[in-house]
Amino acid sequence: MRALLSASDTTGLVTFARGLRELGWDLIATDGTRAALAMEGVDAKGVEDQTGSPVLLGGRVKTLHPRIHAALLARRDDEAHRAELAREGIEPIDLVAVNLYPYAKAAAAGKRGLDLQEQIDIGGATLLRAAAKNYQDVVVIARPDRYGAVLDELKGRGNVSLETRRLLAAEAFSHTAAYDATIASRFVSEAGIQFPDEMTLSLRKVRDLRYGENPHQQAAFYALRGEESGAMVSMEQIHGRAASFNNVLDINAAWRIVSDFAQPTVAIVKHQNPSGIASESEITKAYQRAFMADSVSAFGGIVGANRQVTRELAEAMQDTFYEAIIAPGFDDDALPLLRQRKNLEILAVPNALIEGRRLRRSDDHAFDVKRVAGGLLVQTPDESVTEEGNFKVVTERTPTLEELTDLLFAWRCVRHVTSNAIVLVKGLASVGVGPGQLSRVVAVEVAVRKAGENARLAVMASDAYFPFPDGIEVAARAGVTAIIQPGGSLRDAMMIETANRHRMAMLFTGRRHFKH
Repeated sequence: MRALLSASDTTGLVTFARGLRELGWDLIATDGTRAALAMEGVDAKGVEDQTGSPVLLGGRVKTLHPRIHAALLARRDDEAHRAELAREGIEPIDLVAVNLYPYAKAAAAGKRGLDLQEQIDIGGATLLRAAAKNYQDVVVIARPDRYGAVLDELKGRGNVSLETRRLLAAEAFSHTAAYDATIASRFVSEAGIQFPDEMTLSLRKVRDLRYGENPHQQAAFYALRGEESGAMVSMEQIHGRAASFNNVLDINAAWRIVSDFAQPTVAIVKHQNPSGIASESEITKAYQRAFMADSVSAFGGIVGANRQVTRELAEAMQDTFYEAIIAPGFDDDALPLLRQRKNLEILAVPNALIEGRRLRRSDDHAFDVKRVAGGLLVQTPDESVTEEGNFKVVTERTPTLEELTDLLFAWRCVRHVTSNAIVLVKGLASVGVGPGQLSRVVAVEVAVRKAGENARLAVMASDAYFPFPDGIEVAARAGVTAIIQPGGSLRDAMMIETANRHRMAMLFTGRRHFKH
């Protein structure tokens, strides 16, 4: 039996190769792999010994040779194939273990141009595909963590089962497809093509989830290649049970909200909508105000904070059940208190360094992808709030400085609420949220009802224009004093007249923030 080894990642390689030799296998290895094995006392023949040809083009051409690929692709049950091998003096290869050049790591490390092109593996990918095509006769290993299982089967039963071979072949094809997708994505990006005619998404499983949207549904979380620094991928779970599908969605929503604010900010999220958002001089005060925005809905929610969680904040959260809390980190004296809650998911995003006055967001320029029957919708993200210098006062009354501060805060909040969306704010804290309603006036009514007495002297943000003045009328009766909205309705003049009649100030932003 013969095995061909070519590894850019030598993790576990020596142990695997030594195990094969002990079982009587002959080893063939590419130059770098052969040298690594020789240093550990494991002998292997060179590829040139099999091909009779020298390595060409500085190593670009090593295994791309008929004597290698005939040894892999020949069907052992085909008499004509066996006869051809015998005529050409080619001995079959029974196992291939290949790690591809680390293209993604090289790109992430800043390599560009020809240096990066040299990290595109041609021979290795071809070996994997050839071996996987002939999996009934050739064992193919694309992942070092499979070495042990393959070796155990060889030792235990003398061969590798057909079921395992099929699984390994599927992994090999998936691996080469993902590898090519990563390279293609890079080329497309460098060519300046935003929406290519063909788009392949490369995904890597990060973790299995507790369940899907409902307990009878299975689920897993996958990272998009090239976006591994995203918060949901890089976050570390410090405590608690495995997250569910819904939890991950809400954790993501909470993190995206608090990442959007410079001041210490807390968001409490349910069903991807905030029940409360608040900014304050310090993080515990921000939590307390976010909680008071809707203390009933906060139960069972997700807490997001854009500052280190202190013991004081942990104590403030004690009396309310939460599913999870996500933050840049946790003080040592806060963790013991939080860990007393058996099922609380405690999640840290250690790479969320403060850049200037805002948490770093690694996914600002990533595509937003949504599933529909038979395909995907792909769009650029709603990644930034409109430049505030473009906002326009359209009413007779100009907002006071206090109102303007709250209006800008409310506008930043409303983009994180599902449409139709209304947010009432007072003192840099939401006091009423009307999310996901079928009509805008009902969204206003929900927000006003949630706010209660706090609606008086509050400001209001709407994610899209008001088609009719009824929503503005409802807000005015509740005591709202100022409005921020995109404008753009055919009835804008009517909206402005209504606001003027109630002595409300109103800003137009010129851009809506639908979130479906």
